Amino acid sequence: MIELLQQLTFLERGIIAGLIIGLICPVIGSFLLVRRMTIISEGLSHITLTGIAAGVFLSQSVVYLGFINPLYTGLLFSLAGSLLVEKLRQIYKHFQELAIPIILSSGIGLSAILISVTPSNTTEWFNFLFGSIVTVSLADLGFIFFTGVIMLVLLGMFYKELLSISFDQEFAATSGISVRKMNFLFAVLIALVISMSMKVIGILLVGAMVTLPVAASIQFAKSFRQVVLIGILIGELSVLGGVMLSIYLNIATGGMIVVTGVFLLILTMLIKKITRYTSGFRLSQS
Repeated sequence: MIELLQQLTFLERGIIAGLIIGLICPVIGSFLLVRRMTIISEGLSHITLTGIAAGVFLSQSVVYLGFINPLYTGLLFSLAGSLLVEKLRQIYKHFQELAIPIILSSGIGLSAILISVTPSNTTEWFNFLFGSIVTVSLADLGFIFFTGVIMLVLLGMFYKELLSISFDQEFAATSGISVRKMNFLFAVLIALVISMSMKVIGILLVGAMVTLPVAASIQFAKSFRQVVLIGILIGELSVLGGVMLSIYLNIATGGMIVVTGVFLLILTMLIKKITRYTSGFRLSQS
């Protein structure tokens, strides 16, 4: 198995990683849609950038810390940021939307400082910000795979509880569900999906991969399950189309994946509009 993985080309590693991301992102995005918290991915992506910048700074500036992988420092900062968002939402009970701008602005400020003092090349930061399948190593693929498996297991174990608190937290609490623990778990899941996606999609574009497939799926979905399933289909199509086009056109992978997602969103909107028009026309003729 290990020998088989070692024989994978950079393209195969990138596509496999992208397909895993295309599966997970829409699932988390569906829950965020119900909770009206889709913007949280933007805030956490910026605090994740702070973690990556901190990892790069430490590994290149401190002799004894050269072993540090920025991917893991990004994960730690993302986890801390997600928990901080939940804490701020508790502090600002009547103004919970303030939590995300606070985290977002803090992440941007700290990232700017760390990047400015870190001796690193522009290409490396470009790959972190906008993604690149060329830079997906075997270790990165392993990280993405095992993170994805952990997330799917947790979602399977606590699906009903997470769905319940997403629709109505008060009802969930009266049903005996620990809302605080489930919110904590969901915050961890958001942090994980951002951390696993940044290598291929890019930190600044992860939020789009979480929201675009879901935005397209609700054009046709009639239930939460359909939102998830259609979202996964659109997510996978976005990844495959984006990766292939990025290789053919020699442009940023993350950007092309997002543009493909936007195209599919517009396409679904047009199909729905045409369907409504034809249905109305048939009714008027009958």
